[in-house]
Amino acid sequence: MAVAVRGARGGGSGGINGGLRTFFSHRIFISATFTLLFLATLSALFSSHPHHHPSLTSSGNAYVQRTFLAIKSDPLKTRLDLIYKQANDHMTLVNTYAAYARKLKLDISRQLRMFDELAKNLTDLPLKPSYKSSLFEPGSDVDEDVLRQFEKEVKEKVKVARLMIAEAKESYDTQIKIQKLKDTIFAVNELLIKAKKNGAFASLISAKSVPKSLHCLAMRLVGERVANPEKYKEEGYKAEFEDPSLYHYAIFSDNVIAVSVVIRSVVKNAEEPWKHVFHVVTDKMNVAAMKVWFRMRPVEGGSSVEINAVEDYSFLNSSYVPVLKQLESANMQKFYFENQAENATKDGSNMKFRNPKISVHVESSSKDLTGLWKVDLDGKVNGAVETCFGSFHRYAQYLNFSHPLIKERFNPKACAWAFGMNIFDLDAWRREKCTEHYHYWQNLNEDRALWKLGSLPPGLITFYSTTKSLDKSWHVLGLGYNPSISMDEISNAAVIHYNGNMKPWLDIAMNQYKNLWTKYVDNDMEFVQMCNFGL
Repeated sequence: MAVAVRGARGGGSGGINGGLRTFFSHRIFISATFTLLFLATLSALFSSHPHHHPSLTSSGNAYVQRTFLAIKSDPLKTRLDLIYKQANDHMTLVNTYAAYARKLKLDISRQLRMFDELAKNLTDLPLKPSYKSSLFEPGSDVDEDVLRQFEKEVKEKVKVARLMIAEAKESYDTQIKIQKLKDTIFAVNELLIKAKKNGAFASLISAKSVPKSLHCLAMRLVGERVANPEKYKEEGYKAEFEDPSLYHYAIFSDNVIAVSVVIRSVVKNAEEPWKHVFHVVTDKMNVAAMKVWFRMRPVEGGSSVEINAVEDYSFLNSSYVPVLKQLESANMQKFYFENQAENATKDGSNMKFRNPKISVHVESSSKDLTGLWKVDLDGKVNGAVETCFGSFHRYAQYLNFSHPLIKERFNPKACAWAFGMNIFDLDAWRREKCTEHYHYWQNLNEDRALWKLGSLPPGLITFYSTTKSLDKSWHVLGLGYNPSISMDEISNAAVIHYNGNMKPWLDIAMNQYKNLWTKYVDNDMEFVQMCNFGL
């Protein structure tokens, strides 16, 4: 062709036409040649009878051959190939998940056996004599009835394979497992939060309720007074009650046995017990029982005990005390007393404060407390053990520092202190006008904007900057909720404090601390034995 083209350029018009004809003739010739070769190849493929094993692991060439045969011959062949391919694909998936199951080496032996068995069934299915002879023998026509039965069996096994793969995918797919784990953690966390709130509320009910044994003791004591009124006439005033040279304790409680243990433990550990004077303040319901107890069981060592009811202090009324005035309002009563169970489960952190009753902070003495009166308070009003560590028990946790009055007057990082055991210098109290300050802040907090609940926040406010920090050995707290307090810390303490709900006279008390309190219980007292305290 190249020679002809170059020759055409040197000649006239006739040469050009001749060259074009020659060019197109050669193109037609080449095209015809390729067409004949292609047809010959197809003829060879269609006329050939390849020998292959009818298993699902056959090569791609065998699949192409069967496809060409299906196109040439019977449409049932096409249907057979589609069924065959579907079975082959699912067999591959089953083998893949079986291999993954072996790799995981988890508790999946049952799944692994099922995968292997299903893969073998899919492989062996075309080898059945009835299917092999009617569907997969070279050159044979496809029997439609046999094909229909083969298709049915394949579909059944494919259905089983899909179910197994779906189950395995949920177990093996990492993202699905992670999401499922997250959902489970979230659900368990929700249940845990709910259980904690319900548990805290149940613990609060247990702590606030009067046990049968304690109720029995109070009733026995009152019954004793009713039966023998002449034995329990009111005693006259004692000079010891106001002697400033003695050591005076104020105890606020409605629990006879708890008050007895506090006084008994102090006296038994005191070198000079006659110098210790106890002023017990209770409610009107329990004042008679308290008086009978200490008349029947006088304190050893010559200590004095004064018992009065809150109602005996006439100045404690709503016109003088802001808290009592606020408790008379309908809104405050609704806040404290209505829907207590519902509110408690919604607000677990504050549920214990919704009962305005004075909390019973049970204590017992481990050492002589005389040294407490020798502590130099450096002109401060109050001496107490600080309770903060890290960011915990700081003023910011008790007061509303978004309020301008609180923000201006107090440091949010100031350390809180334990309100259960304090030593007060009453001269300094009067000088600093602590009572007036206390009432001032209570009046400001009528709408609970400065602090929400509890007796500790107004105490922190009143004695802010007037509290001397005592050594921690004077007061060890947490025996009513913390199981991790060391015995060394307890043995070195002057006062151990059962703050928390697990009071030592309750069934929910922590056993490791219970004996430290029960050893001071007067078990020889007949009513204690009759009321079966189980201590």
